[in-house]
Amino acid sequence: MKAHPTAIIHPNAQLACSVTVGPYSLIGENVELGEDCEVMSHCVLEGNTRFGKGNRIFPWASIGLAPQDLKYHGEATRVEIGDGNTLREFITIHRATEAGDGVTRIGSHNLLMAYVHIAHNCHLGSHIIMANGASLAGHVEIQDYASVGAFCGIHQFCRIGTYSFLGSYSVVNQDILPYSKTSAPRPLNVLGANRLGLERRGVNADDLKELERTFRLLSRSKLNTTQALEAIDAAGFKSDHVRALVEFIRTSERGVAK
Repeated sequence: MKAHPTAIIHPNAQLACSVTVGPYSLIGENVELGEDCEVMSHCVLEGNTRFGKGNRIFPWASIGLAPQDLKYHGEATRVEIGDGNTLREFITIHRATEAGDGVTRIGSHNLLMAYVHIAHNCHLGSHIIMANGASLAGHVEIQDYASVGAFCGIHQFCRIGTYSFLGSYSVVNQDILPYSKTSAPRPLNVLGANRLGLERRGVNADDLKELERTFRLLSRSKLNTTQALEAIDAAGFKSDHVRALVEFIRTSERGVAK
């Protein structure tokens, strides 16, 4: 392991031999870092925090500290982070409260840009991009391949659906539909399917066509949500993506922005 002499690493921390630690970084007692992780200068990694392989943690990141929740009184909750994530300058990722499963979880191959905030009990999937200054309140779920624009604020317990694109400065207090392109100002405007992003991810033309027809029924017709879902069912769409979108709506607890 290559550690700068000014780094402070607790003797009980578990670091793989290929980990590098930069100047003035602090790594706490219950931190685990997998193979090929790079911790740059002035980072603070604390709490029951486990990283997989190949993560890059940029200067001034703060990960695994206590949540900003008055109900938290030092319970042994944790942070779990997968493989190949890029965690840029000044990001904050807080450990969970006991509510839910007691874990703040981040998947693999995500890019979290500078000043992103991940609050307690959030669950992020994989291949997500969060731009500068985007902030999540507690218990937010972001599904795979979603993109969250700069300075978005997302209310607790909201879900951001898979393959969705959320425009900068959006204030979110309802679930964001999978595959959608949604943007500020309030109320949020659903602009249809995230066609460019879906094409880049290899979604075929037939699925795209059915998704676009589905979004027209949801957000461009004069149907309410229940009527729109009935119309989608009656249309007999064959796409698995349409079925996933419908299931997302039916399982929403906060309602969906449409």
